[in-house]
Amino acid sequence: MAPDHAIETRDLRKSFGDVHAVDGVDLRVPTGSVLGLLGPNGAGKTTTVRILTTLLRPDSGEARVAGLDVVREQDALRSRIGLAGQYAAVDENLTGRENLEMVGRLYHLGGNVARRRAMELLAEFDLVEAEGRLVRTYSGGMRRRLDLGAALVARPPVLFLDEPTTGLDPRSRLALWGTIEKQVAGGTTVLLTTQYLDEADRLADSIAVIDHGRVIAEGTSDELKARVGGERLELTLEDSAQCGASIEVLAPMADERPTTENGVVIVPLRHRAGSIAEAVRRLDERGVAIDDIALRRPTLDDVFLTLTGHAAEEQEKEAAA
Repeated sequence: MAPDHAIETRDLRKSFGDVHAVDGVDLRVPTGSVLGLLGPNGAGKTTTVRILTTLLRPDSGEARVAGLDVVREQDALRSRIGLAGQYAAVDENLTGRENLEMVGRLYHLGGNVARRRAMELLAEFDLVEAEGRLVRTYSGGMRRRLDLGAALVARPPVLFLDEPTTGLDPRSRLALWGTIEKQVAGGTTVLLTTQYLDEADRLADSIAVIDHGRVIAEGTSDELKARVGGERLELTLEDSAQCGASIEVLAPMADERPTTENGVVIVPLRHRAGSIAEAVRRLDERGVAIDDIALRRPTLDDVFLTLTGHAAEEQEKEAAA
């Protein structure tokens, strides 16, 4: 593994019967960066994470994390990684402080060190006032913060977060994002799986899109958006019957022929500068009244739709079903 990569896989494979859950995955995550692993439900994201965290043995291929082979050196590796999943893995019958102290003892930190580290994390995650309460009385956001704290007890250089903010309210998500960013600023490497594309847009230095067990696209958020196309105008007319006329009027501005979608005229722009003013002028000269006009950049949702064939919102609904 290259010394500047905290996570690296080569031709990683894992099957369950006839299902190729991980089918030749190659990943490289530079030290101190965040890789966002995106993909539909069942694409292979969680299976990949389970292999990288020594919870599942690959059928073939190679994977190294923090310089250690995930199969041959799994015992040594476990002390150098942290894992927080979609569901908080904390003991409801212990207090918040007891949960963190227990994890510290499992890492052989010693009683005094484990207690001191537990109090540090309770303070960092704003849980000091609830330290003596049983976890069963915690809210979902509090449990998730405690779970992330447990993953950080041993100060692991590599952290795996498997859909860590699923089900959290917006305020709790923002707080958790801030905590993740703080860890990365301190040098921690993070592999993040998520179905929230705004989460990947904010946190990930690079993104890998996985589908049917294979990586189908890689790059920064901006690089992936560029694959979809440039900026575009979206117009809603006062009279939808004039959509056809507006397409003809706006076609000279477009990189390719404008289209309509649910009554909205979409114009892929050749040039951004002055495009709104020019569109308004052209349509006004033709007598076409505009109800709304906006300049829109491609989003990760657009990337997702282009690469996988359906939007991420549909997946979230499926996941909740």
